[in-house]
Amino acid sequence: MIRHIVMWRVRGDDEPTRAANAARVKREFESLIGRVPGLLHLEVGLDESRVDYACDVVLVTDFDSREALAAYAEHPEHLRVRRALADLRTERHQVDYPVDPLVRAAASPATSRSLA
Repeated sequence: MIRHIVMWRVRGDDEPTRAANAARVKREFESLIGRVPGLLHLEVGLDESRVDYACDVVLVTDFDSREALAAYAEHPEHLRVRRALADLRTERHQVDYPVDPLVRAAASPATSRSLA
């Protein structure tokens, strides 16, 4: 299994605009649930710390394989979301790493949006 984490800072001249843009990112990515083969888990978080070095949005996804993650990158639904959000980000950071599925299962809260 591979975990794919992406964090963004979003555009906005004021806090209400940035909050609305962050909420839009969340909605768009959550629309992928159940639509991408190999996507086992999807979670989107919005920053509440408001520290100057924090990102606004984090996406945490788990895929059943590296191949599934690669297919996600080109999946029509993912490309739709990327197009819809193309003008909203000012920064993007990404980390991909392998995860032991047994460790993930033991650590996942009951409210997790697991798709398997």
